[in-house]
Amino acid sequence: MLTRLSLANLKTIEKTAAVPRYDRAALRAGIVHFGVGNFHRAHQAVYLDDLFNLGRDHDFALVGAGVLASDRPLRDKLRDQDYLTTVVEQEADRSKARVTGAMIDYVEPADATSMIAQLADPAIRIVSLTITEGGYFIDPATGEFNPGHPDIQHDAASPGAPKTVFGVILAGLKARWEAGLQPFTVMSCDNIPGNGHVTENAVAGLADLVDPALGNRVRGEVAFPNGMVDRITPATGTREIGMLADTFGIEDSWPVFCEGFRQWVLEDRFPLGRPALEEVGVTFVDDVAPYELMKIRILNGGHAAIAYPAALMDIHFVHEAMENDLIRRFLEKLEREEIIPEVPPVPDTDLTDYFRLIERRFANPKIGDTIARLCLDGSNRQPKFILPSTAARLKGGRPVTGLALVSALWCRYCAGTSDSGREIAPNDASHARLKEAALKARDEPDAFLALSDIFGGVGRNERFAGAFAAALGCVWTHGTKETLERYLNGALQR
Repeated sequence: MLTRLSLANLKTIEKTAAVPRYDRAALRAGIVHFGVGNFHRAHQAVYLDDLFNLGRDHDFALVGAGVLASDRPLRDKLRDQDYLTTVVEQEADRSKARVTGAMIDYVEPADATSMIAQLADPAIRIVSLTITEGGYFIDPATGEFNPGHPDIQHDAASPGAPKTVFGVILAGLKARWEAGLQPFTVMSCDNIPGNGHVTENAVAGLADLVDPALGNRVRGEVAFPNGMVDRITPATGTREIGMLADTFGIEDSWPVFCEGFRQWVLEDRFPLGRPALEEVGVTFVDDVAPYELMKIRILNGGHAAIAYPAALMDIHFVHEAMENDLIRRFLEKLEREEIIPEVPPVPDTDLTDYFRLIERRFANPKIGDTIARLCLDGSNRQPKFILPSTAARLKGGRPVTGLALVSALWCRYCAGTSDSGREIAPNDASHARLKEAALKARDEPDAFLALSDIFGGVGRNERFAGAFAAALGCVWTHGTKETLERYLNGALQR
């Protein structure tokens, strides 16, 4: 018999899943979070739920927010189950479910007036974001904020009716200053190097367009801590909803499945105070950059490396890719020879041990993470997760055979079919131009590297261009499997 997730049904649900041990009615809002997706509900919301269970900081509950009308279906589903979420942690030898209650409300999506009013509430001391790597209006080639984007231009011209997260945040800050209130802290939880700096550049860059004095005030008075977040969290589909019902007897419209591992490293810059997250495993540091670079290059770069050969070989799940001897050996050789050597030392961390942990996490058969998810939004992810390692090696005069192969496999993937001829569904906002360039690159490899907003100076480097052309030609001529074999045998041109 299924039990519908709700506050009224927690007594029944606690027979099969952990439930909040705190009085939900006693929680008070302290954080507004933009981007209430699966990762946020498996990460930040879980840490807060743990803290609330300790009886701590009940005035830092979450209020969800989203600037897009497409955020409404999730808001409606969460509202119908009292903003509760079932989180299922899965490891090879166990699965356990918990219900989290850290979120207590969700502002009407795309309602700028309501969101600005929520941000102006003196009780709100932190505004956090998980809006994906592509949500920060960054020029992929330069890594700088793009003030010319039409949505940013709109918000600069109409600051009272913003369309973007950054326009809403800026309007909220202005409302607070006008009311004589101190600004909230803005905390990015996205996988971007220097995510706090990137967020500051977006908010202050927009403010500059409105009034340079406002931009200076943002830079001078608002805290933007950098942070590193980590937990593998696949998308939710009918498979996950059915598994929750079958295994735990819970009916949840949008549960979250994730691995057991989680990590959060955060700079301690919160002028209005913060929850005591160190009590539940968050690491506070003066400089998060070493941890961040390690995770983005080794884990996220590793995901990008296995995604495209697996997709071209018609492999569905990530753990299945790790069961493929060629892909696993490709990942290990690439990480050992070209990625890990470009990662600076991290305090109290052995990078080889960290990679071994990553391998085990990728191979988790329970998590159900899909290759299609890893392939998503390559035009934003490649410049952040792969090309920085490539650029570092080129600068040092070191070989880029494996990294060039990663880019070549992505190019071949963008052509739209797997090695078997299976059609690959579009999953990138730039799909049309990527496909056009990828098909042209079959005969003219430089056509793909000419996407300068993605490849920047790397695409113009002769050594990289030569390695890319050799790898791409091999993939088209001999297929992914033989290309990986040649790479592993040292037979690809360097």
